[in-house]
Amino acid sequence: MSTSAAGTQAGPSSGSAASDADLPSRLRLAVGRLNRRIRVDSAAALPPLQTSVLATLEDHAPLRLSELARREAVTPPTMSRVLAALDEAGLLIRTPDPQDARSALIHLSEEGHAAIRRIRTERTASLAQRLDRLDPEQRAALEAALPALEVLVEE
Repeated sequence: MSTSAAGTQAGPSSGSAASDADLPSRLRLAVGRLNRRIRVDSAAALPPLQTSVLATLEDHAPLRLSELARREAVTPPTMSRVLAALDEAGLLIRTPDPQDARSALIHLSEEGHAAIRRIRTERTASLAQRLDRLDPEQRAALEAALPALEVLVEE
């Protein structure tokens, strides 16, 4: 057994009110630590926000800077700095916005697509190695929890 962030023993759930109260804290801590470990294991060359911007652009491009900042929950000046670094690395392309001559639409370059594919592949491999350490019951429990976790990440 391990100790949770709240200082309680983390073991199999008994369905008690106490374990229900600990669930948000334990889940936050476990997901945060797992995410950090996957990032460290994959040794991606880009900082987390830059990686997140690449993933957002791959899924939703073209986007204006303001929309990208909103999606990433950062200020426009912060997003401007992130985009400058990605632009300098050749990972994105800016094209004039036909709806607003003062704005640009941002897309991934071929190098940007390759970079996000490489990062995702490395992180998936890192998680696969960690999953290999689980016994079949633990893997089945994670698989059963996936639909609920997927609902939690919907916007």
